[in-house]
Amino acid sequence: MKLNSSQRKLRERIIRVLKDQGFKINPHVRPKGCSKTTYRRVQQKARFEQLSLHKKILIDSIKKVRDYCRDGNEIIPEKISLELREIQPDSFEEILFRWWNLIWWSIPYQRSYGRQMRFLLWDTTHDAPFGLISLQSPVLKMSVRDNYLGIPKNELDIWVNKSLNAQRVGALPPYNELLGGKMVALTLSCDEIREVYREKYKNYISIIKGRKLKPELLFITTTSAFGKSSLYNRLKYNGEVVAECLGYTQGSGSFHILKELYEEILKFLLSIGINVARGYGHGPSRKLRLISLGLHHLGLPSFEYHGIKREFYLFPLVKNLRDVIQKRKRPNWLSRPFDKLVDYWKERWAIPRAERMPEWKNFKSNNFFKKTEKMLKEL
Repeated sequence: MKLNSSQRKLRERIIRVLKDQGFKINPHVRPKGCSKTTYRRVQQKARFEQLSLHKKILIDSIKKVRDYCRDGNEIIPEKISLELREIQPDSFEEILFRWWNLIWWSIPYQRSYGRQMRFLLWDTTHDAPFGLISLQSPVLKMSVRDNYLGIPKNELDIWVNKSLNAQRVGALPPYNELLGGKMVALTLSCDEIREVYREKYKNYISIIKGRKLKPELLFITTTSAFGKSSLYNRLKYNGEVVAECLGYTQGSGSFHILKELYEEILKFLLSIGINVARGYGHGPSRKLRLISLGLHHLGLPSFEYHGIKREFYLFPLVKNLRDVIQKRKRPNWLSRPFDKLVDYWKERWAIPRAERMPEWKNFKSNNFFKKTEKMLKEL
């Protein structure tokens, strides 16, 4: 379509903002390099945008969060005792979850869609948050997943609605230096998450086709942060593979289209008569579809592809997942109690790491929070 003056300006602005973030355009969008440092850099602007949007609540919460963060030398690895807490709205745990979710990771926070569950791993011995898990509805179509599992196209809504995607998985300081991320990743496969899901969604009806589905959580998927994952790679429990790598994503997403640009794209779509309804009932793919449509009409096809390909991982919660999907077999559930996973993680990773690399003791809570508070006030 022929663009008018304001539409051309929007097109030029999108290109300029992408270049400012560290992307090259030749003619497609790609990072200027393929190192993890480069990948972090191109996501920095989107991250700071989210921090700015939540600046007040982050600063207001900082004292409460700091009270429950421990110095590295306060942690006794062999005495770590964890419990899994589901996040309830307006709870103390939600305050901590929201703060760390925005602050700690270089990948910017993105709002969850559809079915959602959030968990906080809590170290009861040291009275401190250990790690976060954020689960949400997965996208309906994902070729690397659908081909591997052999999901019939007319049954996509059934099996996708018996799964969740892990949007955030990781350990908090100082536990991250004790390979706490391995523990959080193991937790994705625990019995307790499956049981919480069963209770929470016992009356769930699929929005897409109005089917009432059994509240069975059969598998969880997730992606690496940057390219190959050290967190999920070779993740095992008692010799069993916990996370199966199915390949790489195509490198599409929406983080590189900043919120302000997204709002301008929506206004542009409305101006040319396109429905931009979103929210409940439209699924997690809606934002990306609208961005793709807007970019296409602006003469920027495929600009939703940012070029950062991520490893795609599957966490089966049953032993016979493909038979359940392809042959309608009864699920043969894996048995992985959370407390057993904790014991395994401590013996396999935490204690050996603590003895081999004592740098984890160097984390100073006050230094971290002073630096973080200064950064927030300068935004």
